[in-house]
Amino acid sequence: MTSTTRTVGDRTTIQRAAQIVGVVFLAVGVLGFIPGITSNYDTMQFAGHSSGAMLLGLFQVSALHNIVHLLFGVAGLLMSRTAGQARNYLVGGGIIYLVLWIYGLVIGHDSAANFVPLNSADNWLHLLLGIGMLGLGLGLSRRNTAGHTGNVAGR
Repeated sequence: MTSTTRTVGDRTTIQRAAQIVGVVFLAVGVLGFIPGITSNYDTMQFAGHSSGAMLLGLFQVSALHNIVHLLFGVAGLLMSRTAGQARNYLVGGGIIYLVLWIYGLVIGHDSAANFVPLNSADNWLHLLLGIGMLGLGLGLSRRNTAGHTGNVAGR
């Protein structure tokens, strides 16, 4: 019998998913520092709700917000090295984004607690990211282990 673990090149599907998510976060972090892609770039602050910079004219960002995306992207690339770490990145990241979604819903957008900063578009994106990352982490790890009976030598 053969393993049901799917691989793409030398990586499993869950490793590739974590790698892709990491690259997307890196791209978003970089794009947040590019005037034109980020409107009102001249009003960007390091942190705080008063940063007027808007990534794609929709998502409120600050330098701190962009740095968090960059770090999250690096973590995805580093943790995609093994299937277990990739799963932890996707599941843990999904949980973090769901917590961040709830946090964004309960704090006032004009309060000092909104230090990242977050707006309504960010909040709903965080919900989708949380669900998506959890789905990838749990779904792909289940698929990779369901019916796994080991590799046959020589195959």
